[in-house]
Amino acid sequence: MATPLGWSKAGSGSVCLAFDQLRDVIESQEELIHQLRNVMVLQDENFVSKEEFQAVEKKLMEEKAAHAKTKVLLAKEEEKLQFALGEVEVLSKQLEKEKLAFEKALSSVKSKVLQESSKKDQLITKCNEIESHIVKQEDILNGKENEIKELQQVISQQKQIFRNHMSDFRIQKQQESYMAQVLDQKHKKTSGMRQARSHQHPREK
Repeated sequence: MATPLGWSKAGSGSVCLAFDQLRDVIESQEELIHQLRNVMVLQDENFVSKEEFQAVEKKLMEEKAAHAKTKVLLAKEEEKLQFALGEVEVLSKQLEKEKLAFEKALSSVKSKVLQESSKKDQLITKCNEIESHIVKQEDILNGKENEIKELQQVISQQKQIFRNHMSDFRIQKQQESYMAQVLDQKHKKTSGMRQARSHQHPREK
């Protein structure tokens, strides 16, 4: 906490100490004045010389003057003390206000930190869920790729079988065509021979 202008903590303590000391001095002076008055009363009752009376009266006046001066000093010290206490009160209120503002700001920062931490945890959880989903999708894709490879192998085998069948079918067709041609030629040859024989029999008649 800042100290009042022109004052320090040590200075404030010295003011209080001086205030107490001045109060003690005043009490001592008042006690001495009271005693001197009692002496004057006794002197009135008992006859004393003029010189002794004047000496006592002079001392009493000096004590009164010193007492008045001390009262003035005490009033000044009291004024300083009140001023210092007023500044201390103002600074205390200001410090309390700053303390409340700081606590409010700190509470706000803590709240934001907790919110950010919660958001961070949520993001981490979300990332973990996404990562787990990606791993599952990759497993599914790998399984599909394996199925596709297996299907490609089956298709390749079926194609090869189909090619083989087609080759066999062509060969069979070629053979059938060849056999049909051979049979057709035989049939034509046989028919030609029959026609030739039929032409020869009437001439013989």
